[in-house]
Amino acid sequence: MVEWNDGWTIYIWLVSGVSILIAVVFGLRWASQNEQFDEDIKYLVFDDKDKDKMDPEEFKKYQIATAKQESRRAELLKEKADASR
Repeated sequence: MVEWNDGWTIYIWLVSGVSILIAVVFGLRWASQNEQFDEDIKYLVFDDKDKDKMDPEEFKKYQIATAKQESRRAELLKEKADASR
């Protein structure tokens, strides 16, 4: 059996590190193209029953974020229906 010297392990670390960095770049690119960096997404876990638990300002932000997401969803569904024709 061939004995490997101790110097080859650095290359494995380098290849692993570069692979991870490439995967991170592709992941960030995918996330930016698929609207994943929306700060108001945290409001989508609430519903109208949570009004008494929220500040009026926060509730207004919830309503705006929900309306925006619902309109974007309708747009995407329409695009998907048009593409399938």
